[in-house]
Amino acid sequence: MRKLLLITLLFVCSQASAQNTSKSYIDKFKDDAIRIMHQSGIPASIILAIAMHESGCGNSKIAQNLNNQFGMKGNTVIFYKQNNKKFSTLYKQYDSIGDSFQDFARIMTEKKKFAGLSEKFTHYDYLGWVLGIQKAGYASSRKWGKQVLGLITKYNLNSLDENPDTQPSLASAIDGVQ
Repeated sequence: MRKLLLITLLFVCSQASAQNTSKSYIDKFKDDAIRIMHQSGIPASIILAIAMHESGCGNSKIAQNLNNQFGMKGNTVIFYKQNNKKFSTLYKQYDSIGDSFQDFARIMTEKKKFAGLSEKFTHYDYLGWVLGIQKAGYASSRKWGKQVLGLITKYNLNSLDENPDTQPSLASAIDGVQ
């Protein structure tokens, strides 16, 4: 009985350690987020915080099986296997996580409901981006903006935007987000 318990405990521990943590996710993808910020004008803090929020730091089923870090939906049914079960979904599948990041930037700069944000806000204004993305209808949850801002604050992601000292008061901004 003890051997079975020990084996089970070791298995659970190995599974838990295989999962991404917030810190490891940031370390792994911050350079991609900064590169995309320079290409697109979207703050690196926004890219990382939304990816962390939507994918559970890369631990969600769609992140693990489809490389989809932002919960982007497509127009075709995708099939994937997990634990010998077959699943179907309308979420987009990407060849790599980097492709998911690039597609998010493309959507934020080219899709009509988001395209004006890159003209309205600089890559220093993560607060404006969160409010703009939420107002444009990226997520249906009214708490989404606060949750994304919470991740930016908790992990000091705005430091990746290269000019965090010029940001407005985060406490007042969080109060203004619905």
